[in-house]
Amino acid sequence: MSSLQVVVAEEAERDITQSFLWYQQRSPAAAEAFRREVVDAIDRIARAPRNWRVDDEGNRRLVLHRFPFTIVYEVTRDAVHILAVAHHKKRPGYWLGKQ
Repeated sequence: MSSLQVVVAEEAERDITQSFLWYQQRSPAAAEAFRREVVDAIDRIARAPRNWRVDDEGNRRLVLHRFPFTIVYEVTRDAVHILAVAHHKKRPGYWLGKQ
């Protein structure tokens, strides 16, 4: 099965960058581990996007294992749209309506 194109929303890019920089200030090793886990998770989503359930908003979620983040995404016929890489302590649903 081939991977779908992945489109990362600006808000999700910002989530990733801000979180990476936060970890970088504390530990370069932790920052690299965070980056690696996010990239691996997005690759997993691209390969099998329908493996995760659809929520009430029509999005899907993959929870990272080592870091308190969830990747929120939607699947269209041609692409996977990464909407947020949401920290578990942030206001839930802050990304809704920003597509």
